[in-house]
Amino acid sequence: MAGRRELAYAVLLCLAGAGLAAWMATLAWESGEIVRRDPMLGVTEGRTGAQLLPWLSALALVGLAGGGAVLATRGRLRRLLGGLLALLGLVLAAGGGYGLFADLGGRTVWQPPALCLLGGVLVAAGGLLTALRGHRWPAMGARYERAANRPAAAGGPIGGGGTVDAWDALDRGEDPTVS
Repeated sequence: MAGRRELAYAVLLCLAGAGLAAWMATLAWESGEIVRRDPMLGVTEGRTGAQLLPWLSALALVGLAGGGAVLATRGRLRRLLGGLLALLGLVLAAGGGYGLFADLGGRTVWQPPALCLLGGVLVAAGGLLTALRGHRWPAMGARYERAANRPAAAGGPIGGGGTVDAWDALDRGEDPTVS
């Protein structure tokens, strides 16, 4: 039960952090006033995190996909994915830190970059948890694997055949569930 709980925490950390970073990338990180000649009024215009750092939204979406991929992987592949998610989270946090401390030329709005930094830290925490403990967590059941990897169930007059064989047995008047 503890493994399932840790898996849920890691996936939720990754999804929440990446979703938060993706959302914050769409908000204004910097605002400035455009001064115009006299009959026209000045306009306040801002630049979003995605305009300042074009890769930020893409990495946040990769983090969302990686959070879902934690569920579908197992063993060493899951641990490798966890390491990549931890690295990705650190890059997202660095983007948020850049938005907080860089001189962007206008008045800096601090909330969206700070929340993007927090989202990156959450993704990194979920990735690190996956990298360290992911190999112990349960994997998806065998029912999700290809049919060639599963052993055929023997039994009945159809001898472990498929659905068509069962219907053919019924057409002949035989019970396909009886051996």
